[in-house]
Parts: sequence; structure tokens; C-alpha cells
Amino acid sequence: MTNSIKTVADIRQTFIRFYESKGHQAVDSSSLVPHNDPTLLFTNAGMNQFKDLFLGAQKRDYTRAVTAQRCVRAGGKHNDLENVGYTARHHTFFEMLGNFSFGDYFKKDAIHYAWELLTSPQWFGLPKEKLLVTIYHTDDEAYDIWHKEIGIPHEKIIRIGDNKGEKYASDNFWQMGDTGPCGPCSEIFYDHGEHLFGGPPGSPDEDGDRFIEIWNLVFMQFNRLADGTLENLPKPSIDTGMGLERLSAVLQHVNSNYDIDLFQFLIKTIAKILNVTDLNNKSLRVIADHIRSTAFLIGDGVLPSNEGRGYVLRRIIRRAVRHGNLLGAKEAFFHKLVKPLIEVMDSAGDALKAQQSLIETTLKAEEEQFARTLERGLILLDEALSNLKGNELSGEIVFRLYDTFGFPSDLTADVCREKNITIDETGFLREMDNQRKRARESSGFNTQYAAQINPTEKSQFEGYEIDQTVATVKSIFVDGKAVNALSSGEQGIIILDTTTFYAESGGQIGDTGQLVANQTLFEVQDTQKYADAIGHIGILAQGSLKVGDRLNTQINEMRREAIRLNHSATHLLHSALRETLGTHVTQKGSLVNEEALRFDFSHNESISNDELRQIEHKVNKAIRKNFLIETHLMNIDDAKAKGAMALFGEKYSDTVRVLSMGDYSIELCGGTHAKRTGDIGSFIITSESGIAAGIRRIEATTGKTALELIQKNQDNLSSLSQFLKTDKDSLLEKITAQVEKNKQLEKEIAQLKAAQLSQNKNELISQAKTINGLKVITHKVHSNDIKLLRNLIDDLKNQITTGIIVLAAIDTEANKVTLLAGITTDLINQLSAGKLVAHLAPFIDGKGGGKPDFAQAGGTLLTGIDSAFNAIESWITSQ
Repeated sequence: MTNSIKTVADIRQTFIRFYESKGHQAVDSSSLVPHNDPTLLFTNAGMNQFKDLFLGAQKRDYTRAVTAQRCVRAGGKHNDLENVGYTARHHTFFEMLGNFSFGDYFKKDAIHYAWELLTSPQWFGLPKEKLLVTIYHTDDEAYDIWHKEIGIPHEKIIRIGDNKGEKYASDNFWQMGDTGPCGPCSEIFYDHGEHLFGGPPGSPDEDGDRFIEIWNLVFMQFNRLADGTLENLPKPSIDTGMGLERLSAVLQHVNSNYDIDLFQFLIKTIAKILNVTDLNNKSLRVIADHIRSTAFLIGDGVLPSNEGRGYVLRRIIRRAVRHGNLLGAKEAFFHKLVKPLIEVMDSAGDALKAQQSLIETTLKAEEEQFARTLERGLILLDEALSNLKGNELSGEIVFRLYDTFGFPSDLTADVCREKNITIDETGFLREMDNQRKRARESSGFNTQYAAQINPTEKSQFEGYEIDQTVATVKSIFVDGKAVNALSSGEQGIIILDTTTFYAESGGQIGDTGQLVANQTLFEVQDTQKYADAIGHIGILAQGSLKVGDRLNTQINEMRREAIRLNHSATHLLHSALRETLGTHVTQKGSLVNEEALRFDFSHNESISNDELRQIEHKVNKAIRKNFLIETHLMNIDDAKAKGAMALFGEKYSDTVRVLSMGDYSIELCGGTHAKRTGDIGSFIITSESGIAAGIRRIEATTGKTALELIQKNQDNLSSLSQFLKTDKDSLLEKITAQVEKNKQLEKEIAQLKAAQLSQNKNELISQAKTINGLKVITHKVHSNDIKLLRNLIDDLKNQITTGIIVLAAIDTEANKVTLLAGITTDLINQLSAGKLVAHLAPFIDGKGGGKPDFAQAGGTLLTGIDSAFNAIESWITSQ
């Protein structure tokens, strides 16, 4: 290794610089959220963003590329989460260095480039004798290049056969899927030395730490057909992948990825924050790994939730927080690692800088929320483990902890592992499958046309300026399969060579309309993108249709016009938000249809009514100025230099459309728009809310719909005025008085109920349970009069002499519950009401405390009351 290559940042830049010297285009890492690829949960390899190029469905102005791609493997097929922190090389987040050839060079150049980069003193300078390679067992071409041209000895070239059960199922044969591009590959291994256990690849001890794979060169030369036949590709390609962390471990002469400079910096930072002295603690590794994946996922628009990508993010955050608790963390700490992460990631951390505040806020909120979940879940888990017979926790209990209390299964597994207990993973997965089945049955969702299709054609969109054109049918798909014709009544997807139908993208929904010719009528119900093709999804209502037919495209013009107005208003709203709230505001999602617009954006505080009025006023002012809405095609670098903002969720090529509205808004956008801002007519905000930590949502409408909304509101005000027998100006005062009167009546009713309950003390006493010789009274009451209920508890204590009373006071209006616990005087030396409510509070998602004779806890989980009552017996027994 040259003296100038010392850090992970140096290694990343050296790799890119080497391939740039070989004529490769440096391409930025794509988002961790794959664009238009429903087959992937997260970007997990460098080739993901080039998938359409390899499939031949897209072309770019370069045939060689080099990337340092950010990847996440923590869900779906590629899931390394359980191993992270416990092995030397597993990560949820990693960077994949890769070089690619799209029908340009092939095996010879790929191998020579790799060897030069790895061994040349000018570059990484690895000792040649430390390297060995594998090839697919029949790939004599690769063998000859390695042996005869590179000079690797025969014994250091290992042929790997079909070691996965069938033909071409091999560690050294790569395939994109069951069909499509595939080919042999050659892996390069580094020998760490005899002092470590492990054998070479293909040997019984290959999983040891001595021989480590650092690079995989994929030779994409075949196309696999449905019957398994391999055809030669007309333009063989190259796809390589080398883990930056693994390579750094080799170049920095350490055996574990966690010993490289990047991780050591994070580990020492975490140890300092948590006051930990043992830098080899595995929990430090877990946290150091997880801050990378969570920060970059949030930066790419993923937010914690209970499904999909958001749920995986939530699992990773909670696993990190759990390990922080094991290290003694007493308060939120995870969010404090964002700033040092940005620092140590160097240029790769630039993507996080603009999102730093949002990431920190999101992580802190999630950590604080999980603290409550963790407390409640651990109580239940401890109870389950204390009653466990054997050393395996049932899948049913693991699922109940997850489903009812949000306690992730991997955290349950972590806690169990610390106690040398395993979990019934099969049983848990069975319960999960049953839940998914119930969800599918209840949703009635039809996924018939959600199947991914791979047309090879490219559609030309002409709908920016015209609404109709004549086009040729290039392909037809039914149920995901290509067909030659469509009959009347059949549903399908039509690919045209040119179209005026806009395919859903960048938040704007797809067009609807008709494709017509003579006696043929195809009703277009939606329009979607499939690589470079535009698919018209719908039903053939009349006639017949076949590949090669000519059709007239007729979009629903009124619907398109309404969409145009809402989309243009979205851009004005974005500018108004930044002008009013600050330039930290960035778009985090949008939806534009004919009825309304929805705009999600980063902002850490609620928005006042005054600020909303300001925003609305500024948008309408821009509308009245009647700016000309112009679009220009330009190089993306020139567009950014001009100040154009990129909108979330849009995929941009090297040449982009720059949309400007006077001097008020300039953004990159591929959508359709009004001709002037005055066409929008008017803009009305209909709602504003928080949808996640640091993310707000505004919903609004424009044009005719806005006018209809104003008229409807006026009609409603008139009706209310007549009903309440007052004028419009006095409506608020009249309604406020009525609401206050209702509240007073409800309070009086609650007091009457509580008084009635007090009169029925004997009935409560007769229903008391006896636990360990103590009388225990539990009861739910719909009242928020805590003083009256406390008096009731004192009366009951006097009558039962020895025992415990726990009342659950339910306030349905506020959706709150208060647990009130009283313990008779003779028991307070051995039992404490304060400790009792502290034990019960997590069941209602709350906290509480008090004195030995009386205590209370408040919470919001009304469904947890019964569980809290049931937990009293185990608490008494444990005292």
C-alpha cells in the first residue's frame, strides 16, 4: 500500500481514481431506497442502479462506470442483522466498490485492471503471494488469463463447481434471477496468514478467518431462458463488487472490519459518550454499525414505522438502543452519534449534512419512544422466562411480545441469548405468516398487475405540449407475460413507441384516458413506468388489439389540467415553506392528483396558524403575479449550479428538465405543469399535521376544487348559523359556550357515576379475590374525578382491613387511564403502593409512583388495563 493511502476515505477515493484513469465514469451512489424496483427492499449491491442497463432496457452516454455504492442488508433475502456485532465482517450498512462494463470490455481487461489496482506499488501494493483466486469450474478462459497472463500459480487458482445442489448453482456462478443475464465469476481472496484458523475456498475449513474474499468479478456473458438454456449475450458485460470495509481491513493490516480506522473512531466516540472502558465490548460494535445504516436510511427518506422499510429501520434503531442500555446508558444517546459519523465518513458523509437535524430528531424521538416499549416488554419477557420450563422460548410468546407490545423478535433473541436460552424461530415465523394471511384476506388487495414486467422498448413521451398523438403498439403484457394480441374484455398493459400519457413519477399520478382506432377502444386506467418504457394499464373495452397496431392516444384532458395546477402549486408551496420556515425545509414526499396535493417536508416544530396563513398568502401572491412557467433542458451539474432543487423520489439522468416560475421557484422536475402561475387560480391549505419525527405534511387544493371547497364551507357556515340561531360572526362564541356546557354536564354525570360506585362498596368487596391471604379489589370506572376515587379507596381500605385496591379510572374523552392503588396500613412495611404502580404502569404505556399506602400512574394504553390487573398476582408473589 502506498504511503498516501491510510484511511477508509483514502481507499474509497483511490479506487474511484484508478478506474477514472481507465476511462470509467464516476457515478454517485444511488439512494438506499431502490427507484422503481419493487423486487428490492433496500439497495444491496452496486449493480442495482444499473439493472436496466444490464437488461438492455436503458442506455446511457457511457459504457464504463465506477461507484462506491451505499448498501443495506437488514431485511428480506439479504439479512445480516442477527450477526452484526458478533462476527468480524457482518454489517447492516456497507459500501460496495464496483467497476462496470456495459458491453465494453470483458474478462481480460476486468482481470488485468483488478490485479493492477491490488498489487501495483502505485496503487494498493498488496503482496502478490498473499492473493489467490477462484473461478467457475468450466471457465477455462478465466483460468488462462489468471495463469498465463497474470502469472498466478496453478495451485492458487481454485475451480469451484456446482456446490449448491444443481447445475450452475455455484458460489462462482452469478445470476440476476431465475431468468435473464447471468455468468461465471472469479473471486479474489486474501491470505491473512497461518496464525489464523481456516482453509482456502472450497475446503471444509473455508469459513475460517485466514482466507477472506475481498473482490468478486462477475462475467455477465449468458442469458438464461425459462427452460434453463443459456444463450450467449450479444454484448457481454462486467459487474464487480468489493466491500470497502473488508478491503480496508486488509490494507490496514487488521483481521476484523471493526478494527479499521472508521469503526475505531466511532467505537471510541460511543465509549466516551457512555463512559465505557472496554473497547472490545460487542455492544459497541453493534451501535457503531447501526448508526451508519439508520442515519443513511433516514437521509434517504425512510422513517420509522410498523411496516416495510420503516419497520426494518425501527428494528435497527431499537437494537442499537438495547445495546446502549446493556452498556449502562441512562438517557438518549444514539442521536449524538450523527455528527461524528458525518465527520468520519468524509466525502461519503456529505449526503447526510443537509439532513443532520432531521436525522438527529428522528433518532432521539424513536429512542425515547422505545424506552417506554422496552420497559414494558422486558417486564413481560422476564415473567415469561421466569416461568419457562426448558431452554427455548415459544414462538407464540415471541410473537405476542412483538404484535402486542412492539417488542422486536431480534431483541427477544438478544435477551434470551444472554441467559443461554434460544427462541422458537420457526414458531414465531409461523405466527407471522398467519398474521400476514389474515391481513391479506381482510384487505382484498388484488396484486394481479403488480407483477414486474421487463419490456425492452423505449417509449417517447410527448405529453408536455400536446394531449394526442398517433402511436404504434410495441408490446402487450397480460399477467406479467408478453402476448401478441388482446381480446375484448381482457385486461393488460400496452407499451407504445410514443405517447402523451404521463407515467406516475415524482409524486404525480399517472394519466387516464383512451387508446382508440376505428372499432378499437382501450380504456387506460393508469400509466406506469417500466424502465424506459411507458405502460398503459387498463382493459380493452371494444374490438381487438395486437402488436404493430396504430392507435390514437387521448388522455383525459380535464383530469390532466387539474393535475397540472396542483403540481405547479406544489412547487410554489415548497418555496413558500422555505421562505417562511427556513431553508432547512426539504421535500420528503409528495402526491399530486386531480383532487388535491400532498406535500411532506422536513421541519422539527409544529406550524402555527399564523405561519400557515403566511404560507398560503405567499403561494396565492405568486399565483396572482402570473409568472410564466418555463422549462429548459440542461446538464444536471449546470442545473444545480443555477440553484435548482431536486425533488424527493425523482430519478434524474445526466440531462434534466429545469422548471422555473419567475424568480420565485426553480427546481428539477419531469412532471406536467400549467403555462402560467395565474392558471392555478387559488390555493387553499386544507390540513397540516406531523406524520413522523421531524416530518410535517400539508394537504391543499387549487383551481375549481378550491372554489368548490370555499362554496361548501360557506354553505356549512350558513346552515350552522341557522341551526344555532345566530349570525356567522358569532358562531365561534356560540359553539364554544355550547361545548363548555356539554363538558360541565359530562363532568356531573361522571361524578354521579362515581358517587353511585361509592354507594356500591359492598358489591366491590364481595367481588374481591384472595391472593396469598390478601383481599385484592380491582375495578374499572369511567371517571376522571381522582379526588372522589381516592376517597373511595380510603373507604374500601377501612372496610377490608387487610388488602390491596387498584382502580382504573378511564377518561374516554382524553383517551387516558389512571391507575390508583391503595394498600392497607398493616401491609405497608412489606408492600408498597408506589412499587406496585411502577410495576403496572408499563402495561398502560405510562409511568407513576407514590407513597407506600397510596400511589397512581397515568397512561394511554386502555387495552392494557386487564393485563395490568392480571400482573398484580405475580407482583404480590414476588414480594
